[in-house]
Amino acid sequence: MSGRKFNWALLGASSGTLLLGFIVEQSWILAGVIGLVPAITWLVNDLRDKTMGSDVLAVLALLGALFTDELFAAAVISVMLATGRVLESWAEGQAERQLKALLSRMPRNVHRVKSDKSIEEIDIEDIEIGDRLLIRSGEITPTDGLLLALATLDESALTGEPLPVLRPSGDEISSGVLNAGAPFEYTATSTSENSTYAGIIKLVKAAQAKSAPGVRLANTWALRFVPAALLIAALAWAISGDINRAVAVLVAATPCPLILAVPIAIVAGLSQAAKNGAIIKGGGILELLAKTETVLLDKTGTLTHGGPAVSDINTEPGISDDELLQLAASADQYSPHIVAKSLVQEAQKRNLLLTSCTDIEEIPGHEIAVTIDGARIVVGQMRYENPNWLHFAKPLMVAVARDGRLIGVIGLDDPIREESAQLVADLRSVGVKHIALVTGDREETARDVAASVGITEVFSNVTAAGKLEITETAKSKASGSVIVVGDGINDAPALAAAHVGVAMGARGASAASEAADVVIVEDSIDRLTRAIRIAKASRRKALQAAGIGMGLSFIVMGTGAIGYTNASQGAIAQEVIDVIAILWALTALKSSAQ
Repeated sequence: MSGRKFNWALLGASSGTLLLGFIVEQSWILAGVIGLVPAITWLVNDLRDKTMGSDVLAVLALLGALFTDELFAAAVISVMLATGRVLESWAEGQAERQLKALLSRMPRNVHRVKSDKSIEEIDIEDIEIGDRLLIRSGEITPTDGLLLALATLDESALTGEPLPVLRPSGDEISSGVLNAGAPFEYTATSTSENSTYAGIIKLVKAAQAKSAPGVRLANTWALRFVPAALLIAALAWAISGDINRAVAVLVAATPCPLILAVPIAIVAGLSQAAKNGAIIKGGGILELLAKTETVLLDKTGTLTHGGPAVSDINTEPGISDDELLQLAASADQYSPHIVAKSLVQEAQKRNLLLTSCTDIEEIPGHEIAVTIDGARIVVGQMRYENPNWLHFAKPLMVAVARDGRLIGVIGLDDPIREESAQLVADLRSVGVKHIALVTGDREETARDVAASVGITEVFSNVTAAGKLEITETAKSKASGSVIVVGDGINDAPALAAAHVGVAMGARGASAASEAADVVIVEDSIDRLTRAIRIAKASRRKALQAAGIGMGLSFIVMGTGAIGYTNASQGAIAQEVIDVIAILWALTALKSSAQ
């Protein structure tokens, strides 16, 4: 039985026996035992991990209540323990289900070309070295290999280089790159288990194994509260000689505000974050997010859109920008190339009407030629001498010719997200002390982007292993949490090693989403600061709820110590305290949404 199913079964059993006890009082013994057995297990696990949680008080209170025949109190404690565990596992389950829905879109098979030239679909695990694989437009290479044809590849997930590159036949390619052009074939030189992608996944697993979990908020409070409660119980017993007073103190001290109110405030934050486009994988992650001190940002797909977009248009005299773009997009609407799609999208954004074409001929990755209104239009690589009307130079330039004459050039860049500069300012406004850009892209490009958004610390030409090293160094220097934000396969090891890894899941690689602790499911980086604000608000409400609950518990512990209340009355009083603390925790739903 899985942990979540067990928690639900525990809640059902303890609640059922509690209710049955009003008819058959001895059922409360069973309820106490039902809560005691897992509580002891949780306590042993805490001790094994060298931590002190609130479970120690629950175990002592249950033992004392059963020993002194305060059976109702034992049953109530069992129900509270089970309820807290269900709340925690429910929140984690919500995040897991949302993430699985996101990752289910990733392909898990590939097309293999057989010796008779027929094509079969196989699982990527069945790929063997030497297999001839067909990669269609928009598909991802599952293994390393040697190209058998010209290919246009989007390697941004691996290298951070946002613009597509043209690879000739015979070039070595890595797994995890996207086919941004026409279909091509290549020969596998590795299996999926031994590919570049798999090697990065191994880095991810190693980073996850080394990444120590933080101390949870409830356990921090328990470290202060448990010794105080035990001391009061011991003094009550020593002074009065009545063990019932010690049990009454322990029952009143059972940290239900920690078990219930704190998780409720955290769950409220998880829910609000999900509504705002950020899936946070558990309460512990939210607590770490609330203590963010350092943020390391990837460039491609994080601060930028992660793909080519039209940035400049120059034309010969007599031709407008829109006229040139209309001609180019009309031709490119027939091409699967990623640059062609960018031109079509820009034309649609400008509400330009695309013209139908005839005599369509395409050299994949190079150019497409069509006939429009009797004129031969060629759109493709810039292979002409620069005319005097061309006033820009870009890494990616598209030439448009009519009847053999160059009439215009379109420049493309990986544009910076409109919200990126505001993101950096917002991060500083929520208390982030250090912000750095860490990218695999060229230094000049990286510094230009950093300057545009207000970042002064830049790491460029960084590999996956390099990003991991930078993250570990930042963690060794930080007193708070270190966040890494990225979307590529090369970001995954750093995401796993960070206190909190944040993946841009709307367009990112599955490896990044799987390694990350937070997944931004909308294509907008400003969701990060919203998630941090929500985390801070939820943690603040959790602290307040815990403080209110513990303060009231001390009052009831005092009445138990002097013999004014017994264990059963203390259990009832604790329920009232729980309601007060929970109602306050629920206000996190309102405050975190603001």
